[in-house]
Amino acid sequence: MHPHPLRSGRRRTTLSGALLVAALLAGATTTTTQTASAAPPATPSPATVAPMASTLGAQAAQSGRYFGTAVAAGRLGDGVYTRILDREFNSATAENEMKWDATERSRGSFTFGAADQIVNRALGRGQRVRGHTLVWHSQLPGWVNQTRDAATLRSVMKHHINTLMSRYRGKIHSWDVVNEAFADGGSGQLRGSVFRDVLGTGFIEEAFRTARSADPSAKLCYNDYSIENWSDAKTQGVYRLVRDFKARGVPIDCVGLQAHFGAGGPPASFQTTLSNFAALGVDVQITELDIAQAPPAAYANTVRACMNVPRCTGITVWGIRDSDSWRSRENPLLFDRNGNKKAAYQATLSAMGGSAVTRAASDSAR
Repeated sequence: MHPHPLRSGRRRTTLSGALLVAALLAGATTTTTQTASAAPPATPSPATVAPMASTLGAQAAQSGRYFGTAVAAGRLGDGVYTRILDREFNSATAENEMKWDATERSRGSFTFGAADQIVNRALGRGQRVRGHTLVWHSQLPGWVNQTRDAATLRSVMKHHINTLMSRYRGKIHSWDVVNEAFADGGSGQLRGSVFRDVLGTGFIEEAFRTARSADPSAKLCYNDYSIENWSDAKTQGVYRLVRDFKARGVPIDCVGLQAHFGAGGPPASFQTTLSNFAALGVDVQITELDIAQAPPAAYANTVRACMNVPRCTGITVWGIRDSDSWRSRENPLLFDRNGNKKAAYQATLSAMGGSAVTRAASDSAR
C-alpha cells in the first residue's frame, strides 16, 4: 500500500448449518490461462457441487486459493483482532513490518522482531505468508534516499533483498519484490525514485534476478495500485514490463493488483485485466483489497472476477476491521469496528462459493 491520498477513487462466528448454501466450485475448463475474450467457466454438473465452507480462508481453499489479510504486529495483543485473524484467514501479509524503514533503519543493521512475530505466528497456525515489500520508493530510511552513487546503491539494494529473503527462505509463499514503480497519470512510465534516478530503469530487473537467487522457491511479484482498469496507461506500462520480462527470461511469477477501490468497486474491465496478465504466463493476486463503504455488490464483483480467472491464486484484504484500516473513515473492510461481519462479508463468501472454478484448473495453473 502507499501512504498518500487516493487517486481517482482508488489506491492504496462460523455460520450455522441453516445458513450454509450450496456453492458451485467445479467447472468444465482446465485451461491454465485466459485471454481478454475468454468466457467465464461453465456451470458444473451436480456431481461436482461442494458445500460452502464457513470461513473466508476455508472457502478460498476449496478452489486451491488463499484469502488473507494484512497483519499489524502491534494489534496481535487484541483478542477480537486475533480471533478473527485465526478463524477467517489462511494467509497473512505484514502491513509495515517488512518494509525497509522497519527492517534496515541504518545501513547493514537489521531488525526483524516484529516481522518474525507475524511470520512465526502465521506459520504456526497453518497460514501461508506473503512478503511485503523489498524495493519501494516510499517508507525508505533517509540514508537510502541519500545514496547517489550507483555502485553503492546497487550493492545496498541487493544486500537488502538477499538479507530479507534469506532470513525467510522457504517460509514466504510470494514476495512483492518491487512495489509501485510506475507513475500515476498517462505516461505509462516509471516514477521518479532514488532507484530509478540512480540505477536507471533496469533496477527492476536487477531486483528480480537478485530475488530469484535469494529464494528460488518463492513466487516473485510486481505489485502496484491503479492497474486494475485495462485501458489505463499505467496498467499498460506494467503489462509491457511483464511481457518483456517473460520474453527475455527475467524471473517474474506474479502480478499483484492492490485493488484499493472507491465505492463503485472494480472497473468493468477488471476481469479482462486479470486474464490478460495471466495470459502472459504469470499468476495474478489481489493484494490489498479494500472498498470505500464496503458495498456488498462491489466486493462480490471483485472476488468473482478473481474466481473466474484460474491463475488468480488469492485475495488479501488490507486489514481486518474498519478501525484497523488505513482508510478507516471510509469503513472499507469486511468487519465493523466491533469485529462483526458486515453484509460485504457474506457477499464475499458467496462469491467464492458461487463461481464455477475447479480445483484442478486452479492447481494446474500454479
